[in-house]
Amino acid sequence: MSESAARVFARLSTDEPVTRTRTLMAKAVVLGGSLAGLLAARVLSDHAESVVVVDRDSLPPAAAARPGTPHDGQLHTLMHGGRMQLQRLFPGFEEEARAGGAIVSSPYTIRAYADGVPKVSDGAMGLISSSRPFLEALVRRRTLALPNVKVLTCRAIGLEFRGDAVSGVRCGPVSRPGSGVGSGVGSGVEEWVEDADFVVDAMGRASKLGDWLEKAGWERPAMRRMAIDIDYATGYFRRTTSDPELAAAIAYRTPTAIPPRVASGAITAIEGDRWLITLANYGKQPPIRDVDEFRKLCGELPPVYREAVEGEQLGDILTYHQADSRRRDYHLLKRFPARLISLGDAVASFNPIYGQGMSSAALHASALSHYLRSAPDLRRHARAFFADQRVVVDAAWQISTAADLARPDVHGPYPRGYRLTKWFAEQMAEASVTDREVAVRFNSVTYMRSHPSSLAAPATLLRALRVNRSSRKPRRERG
Repeated sequence: MSESAARVFARLSTDEPVTRTRTLMAKAVVLGGSLAGLLAARVLSDHAESVVVVDRDSLPPAAAARPGTPHDGQLHTLMHGGRMQLQRLFPGFEEEARAGGAIVSSPYTIRAYADGVPKVSDGAMGLISSSRPFLEALVRRRTLALPNVKVLTCRAIGLEFRGDAVSGVRCGPVSRPGSGVGSGVGSGVEEWVEDADFVVDAMGRASKLGDWLEKAGWERPAMRRMAIDIDYATGYFRRTTSDPELAAAIAYRTPTAIPPRVASGAITAIEGDRWLITLANYGKQPPIRDVDEFRKLCGELPPVYREAVEGEQLGDILTYHQADSRRRDYHLLKRFPARLISLGDAVASFNPIYGQGMSSAALHASALSHYLRSAPDLRRHARAFFADQRVVVDAAWQISTAADLARPDVHGPYPRGYRLTKWFAEQMAEASVTDREVAVRFNSVTYMRSHPSSLAAPATLLRALRVNRSSRKPRRERG
């Protein structure tokens, strides 16, 4: 009897220590040195004699922006589900993050506002508040400190196969702009093959794995897209308190036919005694670039936003556009090479406004860990891994696309049963504003700690309906 999606999700989101690891291979190669790739390398370090992370960027030793992550200046949230996995893979991670200046928030230092109305605290879910470069640098430092993990600065340009399995990665030097000269490991060499017993594609949204598979005679995964056309503007401002009473806030507005200038605003206290504030808009509006307009729009949000932008501005307003959410359905492929998987944004990337990216990557790493600890036959297609990963992708996709499809400017594709799903989601979201019990269950799903099906319990739905009916009654009827 197969596991239900809820049970698979619970198994992957566990906070139990990683045990029963054993060496299964000589060398593993991870393509991509961002968060998803680093977490995959950490998992593989338990099962490979050596792990090589391939990235075309020279990965910085400390927190810093880099070309491979053009969105790293925007707000990134490590939700509770992802937070638990990082603590699981790197014991003491939260303490180290706090020592470096990150804010480890409690549920009582997080605020949420729905159309200006404060939402009740769930009393359960917390966050690690920091910039993306800070968090990635900490994960990178912990991963590369492992004795069997190293980095190659080069370009991955293809795969090598032996029979029905991947046997290596074709690499080439990184070109220096304007010089035509290679740099990094392998400089001066046109191309070479990095032998591998296992390969992980963590190349992000722009992954070329499908092209490489098709060229070699394998199936390529179909890609699903949903147009979202979201623009982000992020500003950094000096924070006067090193230990703020409020560590993070999110304010969102119900989609309307005429999109508001700010569809949502998020604020978080980060390292270096700074506020990081991101405003998102949609509907073919021009990006928010001017700091005066940025401050004015923050003044229209709850008071914490106005107070935060009164401090010293630190750097320019950073903008970022994302045209669509997308997913590649590797779990549907009938023919796929052994010793090869894909994870992170290379499989699914969502509207960043919902903050699922890093936590999804952490749960993909958990799926990889479970797969490698289950004594797999590496000579065969990693179907068990892709089946587990699908549960995580489906959950995040359901949460993000349901919210996007509620926007009047988004026109599908609509999943089967969309009208009923939409009504159900609206009931839960509305009740979570005022009722703590519903908020706990609702936030456990949106913070990627529980599977969305956990909200389908009849008792939860009935409670939400009672809460909403009561809140809509005129005060005189309530007695």
